[in-house]
Amino acid sequence: MEDITSFRKDIDKKLEKEMHNMSKLRECLNKSSTNTNNMLSILTSFENRLKHLESTIVPVYNETENLRRRQENIEKTLHTVDNVLGFYHVARDVEAYIKEGPNASGLGAYLNYMDKLLKAIKYFETNDPKGKEMDEISRLFEDGNDALQHEFRSLLTRHGRPVPPVVIMDLLGTDDELPPVGTDTDLAIEHLPEKTINELREISRWLVVNGNNTDFTKSYVNSRSLILNKSIQGLKEHLRSGSGTLMSPFEPGHKRQGSFTESIKEESSDIETELYITELSALLRLMQSEAQLMDGIIPEKNRRMVFDNIVQSSLETVVNEGELLANSARRNIGRHEFTTVLSIFPIVKHLRTIKPEFDLILEGCQAPTRAKLASLLSTLDNTGAKALEEFTDSIRIDPDKASNMPKDGTVHELANHTIIFLEQLKDYAETAGAMLLMHGEQASPSANITPDTCKMKVADYMTRVLSALGLNLANKSETYSDPALRPIFMLNNLNYIVNAIRRTDLLKLLLMWNKDVENFYLDEITKQKRVYSQSWSKVLHYLLEVDKPMSIQRAQDPNAKLKDKDRQNIKDKFTGFNKELDEIYKIQKGYAIPNSELRQSLKEENKQFISPRYTMFLDKYTKINFTKNPEKYIKYTVNDVCGLIEKFFDASA
Repeated sequence: MEDITSFRKDIDKKLEKEMHNMSKLRECLNKSSTNTNNMLSILTSFENRLKHLESTIVPVYNETENLRRRQENIEKTLHTVDNVLGFYHVARDVEAYIKEGPNASGLGAYLNYMDKLLKAIKYFETNDPKGKEMDEISRLFEDGNDALQHEFRSLLTRHGRPVPPVVIMDLLGTDDELPPVGTDTDLAIEHLPEKTINELREISRWLVVNGNNTDFTKSYVNSRSLILNKSIQGLKEHLRSGSGTLMSPFEPGHKRQGSFTESIKEESSDIETELYITELSALLRLMQSEAQLMDGIIPEKNRRMVFDNIVQSSLETVVNEGELLANSARRNIGRHEFTTVLSIFPIVKHLRTIKPEFDLILEGCQAPTRAKLASLLSTLDNTGAKALEEFTDSIRIDPDKASNMPKDGTVHELANHTIIFLEQLKDYAETAGAMLLMHGEQASPSANITPDTCKMKVADYMTRVLSALGLNLANKSETYSDPALRPIFMLNNLNYIVNAIRRTDLLKLLLMWNKDVENFYLDEITKQKRVYSQSWSKVLHYLLEVDKPMSIQRAQDPNAKLKDKDRQNIKDKFTGFNKELDEIYKIQKGYAIPNSELRQSLKEENKQFISPRYTMFLDKYTKINFTKNPEKYIKYTVNDVCGLIEKFFDASA
């Protein structure tokens, strides 16, 4: 019961507390309501005041805005009137400056005067196209245009100079080969001062933008074409005077042989070749530089046409010079001066190397311009291929005149000239191979031509040349009346050829076509040595038992009494041997074997061939009493015979 009473007391306390809170809340709500009513009263009053202010200010604002717009219109009208009046007075204001030209007032100021005239023209075209002001301003504008074009020409003339030869040579450098296509190349030639270039660009831009006038490009073509021609001509004169360093197409230390006249012709041909190669490279670099110079001066849409016209004359001149070299080579072919014909090979090699750069710089030019170098290259290729085939024919049909044969059996000049030709040709194996592949009897498409196929073709060609040479030499050897001189002649020539192809690395190239080429020559040398050994047959005739042999018993018994016939037979053997040995010595000491190794090997083989047989001969008969005067018949000891053989192939012995 007490718990219930306690519980009720707690509830009553909480209820009393809540009733108190409710009373406080009612007081707060009453205050808030009072404040709200007061705020609404204030806002209503403020709204009424704003409405009153707006009704008072807006008319004032509208009137002010109207006044501002009227002021602006007045100012615009005054400005327009001033401009219009300026258009009517512009001719009077700028006429003196236009007549004086850009030099007097400066190019920037002159272009400003021209801008004023242009604005006036546009105004009168719209408002009074037939008025006298339009006529006067148009006349002044045309005069100004003419003055600008004259200034453009004058700038080119006053400041344009041919590129000095030393600058061109520095640009080319000392390397034989130019950098590959696409390589960044320093072409910083100062054709014109920077200030002049900027002024040319300003004039060009103004004429194009403000009248679409490109007549000035003709002046540019005339000036730059003349400068390019003079630059090339100056370089040629510089090189011909001996002051320049030519780009040599031949390897350093390259030896040249032949007669004095041939050497002079060859040297002259080489100089022309080297000069032309340098000229080709110079033309390319100058053309590239001209293309750079046009940037900003000539409108982009006109550049290809302008560039075509600039380079056309110089390109045609250089191509014509190449055609003349090809014609000269064809004449040399007709005279069988093939070594001088080789001068076109370095030209072809160089032209083929730099032609991609020419094609790149000429891209977009007219077809005839682009085709010039291709036509020249084809002409040179065809000439070279013809020279190679004619050379083979000349080797094959070289006449076998006994009067032209070396009396001592030494190396024939035909072999010498052939090896020299092939040696020089080796340096241009790829070039010559391409010539033969593209212009030979069985021409191949250029797409199928690779460095390896070119080298293979040249190896085939050289093999044919050497085959023709070998056959011709064999025929020539038959003109010798002395049978022993024939193998000596062949040995000298075969040995010279095989040593030459080894020494000059021709062998490496020939092995691409024929793996047995070296062995072929070595086998031929062995065969000729066997043929040469037959020259000892008369000597051997007396050393060998050609008659009925003497009995072994009689030969071994020194006291055996010989029949007169046997004694005489032995005497005849010694006499005949001595005579034939003297005869072969007399003849063969006049033979020439220039190669010391071959010369010594033949001597040693002769000794090995004769010495053992003569030793046996002496051993057999010196023990027999066949004469009372042995010194009369036994003229030579074995050492004497070897000493005599050692003097072979030496006319001074």
